[in-house]
Amino acid sequence: MHAQAWRSHLLQGQWFSHLPSSLQDSLLSLARVRRLSAGQRLFARGDAPCGLYAVLEGAIRVGAVSEQGKEALLSLIEPVHWFGEICLFDGQPRTHDADAVGSSVLLQIPQATLLAFLDQQPQHWRHLALLMSHKLRLTLINLEQLTLLPAPARVAHRLLMIAQGYGETTATRRVLQLPQEQLALLLSLSRQTTNQILKDLEHQGMLRLGYGEIELLDTPRLQALAGVDGFN
Repeated sequence: MHAQAWRSHLLQGQWFSHLPSSLQDSLLSLARVRRLSAGQRLFARGDAPCGLYAVLEGAIRVGAVSEQGKEALLSLIEPVHWFGEICLFDGQPRTHDADAVGSSVLLQIPQATLLAFLDQQPQHWRHLALLMSHKLRLTLINLEQLTLLPAPARVAHRLLMIAQGYGETTATRRVLQLPQEQLALLLSLSRQTTNQILKDLEHQGMLRLGYGEIELLDTPRLQALAGVDGFN
């Protein structure tokens, strides 16, 4: 399937949908579709920049594993999020590993192709900067929560963020395809602590736990626990 065929799918995302239509056309004309099997590596820490990506189906797991085997999971990138823009600005190697979670379909705009386009139309750099600044805001929020919020509030807030696509997607999900061990890694909590918090929240009627999924039942109470009146 050609990249243009995914346009309506990508328009569900805030960043792409707010681009000028001419830029949308240009990005899709430069893009190619890539398919990854479950567990297949997209790029590794230290790899040369390979361009800008959008997740169309499946998900991409971004993280790292230490020499001692300890894993850090920084993000699970789901449809229709774009990623990989940092290397466009600094030209430095990839900082983390990126692997497919299940069978996944991506759009890729190769690095050299996109840089050549931006050289010709430099006014569009601002749109890439907006994409990067959104990620930076989320990173700062997560760092603040890691320091200030108790674990149950962090769990509630992250569930709400995932349900609303980190502010990038137009639709809100009620059921999250999210194993508990992945949630624990995202929050830098032990699996045991995360499991106990989720069971407590289930007992209070705020959510329901299933196999590899979490259903949010009472968003207002989760917002109250997270210390927010709403989530944007």
